[in-house]
Amino acid sequence: MNELFREVLLQAMTGQTCAAELTAEEWAAVYSVACQQSLVGVLWTVAKDKPLPLELAMQWVSEAETIRGLNVLLNQEAARLTRLFAEQGRRTAILKGQANARLYPDPLSRQPGDIDIWVEGGRESVLQLLSSSFNLEGLVSYHHVHLPPTKDGVDVEVHFRPSSGNFNPVTNRRLQRWLEQEILTTKMTEQNFSVPTTRFALVMQLSHIQRHFLAGGIGLRQICDYYLLLKSATNEERREVSALLSSFGLQHGAGALMWVLRDVLHLDKGLMLCQPDSFRGEWMLREVMAGGNFGHYAKRQQQGLWRQFFASKRRRLHIMRFDFWEVFWCEVNFWKTIVHTLPTRIKYRTLSLRNIPR
Repeated sequence: MNELFREVLLQAMTGQTCAAELTAEEWAAVYSVACQQSLVGVLWTVAKDKPLPLELAMQWVSEAETIRGLNVLLNQEAARLTRLFAEQGRRTAILKGQANARLYPDPLSRQPGDIDIWVEGGRESVLQLLSSSFNLEGLVSYHHVHLPPTKDGVDVEVHFRPSSGNFNPVTNRRLQRWLEQEILTTKMTEQNFSVPTTRFALVMQLSHIQRHFLAGGIGLRQICDYYLLLKSATNEERREVSALLSSFGLQHGAGALMWVLRDVLHLDKGLMLCQPDSFRGEWMLREVMAGGNFGHYAKRQQQGLWRQFFASKRRRLHIMRFDFWEVFWCEVNFWKTIVHTLPTRIKYRTLSLRNIPR
């Protein structure tokens, strides 16, 4: 990792002073990495007080202000959805993004994506509610419904399961049972939406990071989210989550993540869930920096369709050393999905199913 970028990130996340004086070219390089890692708003909290080149400062502040506006919009939409489902007698919880943003030193600086909202009732009940009460339909996956964008362009995923979970069906059953019980405990925030317990967030987001890392890639934004979750957790909550790692098949991902957090953000040993795993941690950090947010900047993503396909298969074989059974079941899941969705792909003559009505 670029040491200057690391210093700026450390100041943004921890308040540790960035002693280095960066040149115009160095600030441009920091901004470029921030774009790839979806950390433009977070790093602007440091860069705004530095003597940046005028053109870079104008571009950076414009994007940072856009991020602030989007956070306000998504917070409002999350509160609106919470009210709508409450009127139908359904408990809800906002997952990941806007729930995490609350923990940042500047809550409006985190670059938002979509809104993930869990709604109680289970798959069939939630689908029926969306169709009958709200006249909404979308792409249905294992754990959520991806709705069409709202009139303001906000993407919403309504979860009838708390998480996409693991690829390994054995550990996933244990994980999902625990998550489904834990998410029943929520609290209302000052933003007027409910969030799950910190215990839930630590387990669910660790499985999310491990899953995305193995399947394609993960970025520093999710790493920073987890750092703040650990800092906000109590000692008892961290101990309880630590005791669950092996049973839920999360020990390899946790060991890697603890190493990355120690290396990048100097996470204190007392806040860690387990011993850092240098082998897997160095591997994770290399991929995080090379691939950017969710692996979108990885070299394999810049190739043609078939080259991407074969590159992803080579990567999957290689990454089996990270967690054999998770990667094995990831590949099984891939081919099951291909076979299951083949008729739909043929019907609509498309490779992507994201915007196909169901």
